[in-house]
Amino acid sequence: GKWTVGETMQHVIDTERVFTFRLLWIARGAPDPLPGFDQDAWVPHSGADGRTPAALAEEFSAVRAATVALVASLPDEAWARRGVAGGGEVTVRALAWRTAGHALHHLRLFRERWGD
Repeated sequence: GKWTVGETMQHVIDTERVFTFRLLWIARGAPDPLPGFDQDAWVPHSGADGRTPAALAEEFSAVRAATVALVASLPDEAWARRGVAGGGEVTVRALAWRTAGHALHHLRLFRERWGD
C-alpha cells in the first residue's frame, strides 16, 4: 500500500497545486466551498512512475516558483480571508503554511526512510 518515490513526489506536486488553488480561490473572495480530494485515488492516474526523477524535480521547482509568486502578490487584506475547502473552514494564511508544510513533511519522511 506504499507509494513509490516517484508517486510520492507527484503527490507533493499535485497537492501543492490543489492547496494553492484553494488559496487563490479564497484570497479572491470566492464564496463557494471547494471539495476535498482523494490523494489515494489520484496516485494511480498520475503516471509518476513513467517519469524521471529529474522531470519530477523540474516540475516541482516550477510549481513552487508559481506558489511563491502567488503568495508574494497577495494584498495584506487577503491573508485573513476565510473559506471552506475539503469540508473545513480555513484562512488564506493557513493554506500558505499548509502548502509549505506539506512538502517539508514529505521531505522529512524521505530523510527518515532513505537518509540524506
